[in-house]
Amino acid sequence: MVLWELFITFMKIGFMSFGGGYAMIPIIQHEVEQHEWMTTEHFAQSVATAGMAPGPIATNTATIIGYQADGILGAVISTIGIVLPSLIIVLIISSFFYKIVQSKAVHTTFYGLRPIVTGLIVYAAIHFGFSDRTQQLFSWQVLFTLLIAAGVFIVVHKYKWHPLATIVLSALVGIAIFS
Repeated sequence: MVLWELFITFMKIGFMSFGGGYAMIPIIQHEVEQHEWMTTEHFAQSVATAGMAPGPIATNTATIIGYQADGILGAVISTIGIVLPSLIIVLIISSFFYKIVQSKAVHTTFYGLRPIVTGLIVYAAIHFGFSDRTQQLFSWQVLFTLLIAAGVFIVVHKYKWHPLATIVLSALVGIAIFS
């Protein structure tokens, strides 16, 4: 029963989600909480772990949740469930891609999805950035976290630093400040 629920849930998420893995996190969180597969704190830790692992964060998160819910088979079933919709959609779209690529409706649809995706990503960043319920919204940890985030934005946007360099530097700064 759990395997079927994992498969259907992640297949539904895979079909409903646009904008990449980070935009899918709030949807995954809702389903995880509804099925009570893990606590909110454990989910936040799972997303952090999934973000550090190579590969798409949504797929990694589904794999971790599946493993938590029903072991290795749960991990495999969850992964298949979240990946299968993308595979199906890509196969369908690629079969007539050249016919629709110039369509005004396609362009306006994707343009209309941008604010939704941005909102979901901002929600995930705020929610997981401040997931520790004991942390005050106005504290020195939050101030330094925001300063690191602003610094990363500036060096990537203005100075065109490679994102990997900012990740490594941010990790070192975080270790130095927060440990």
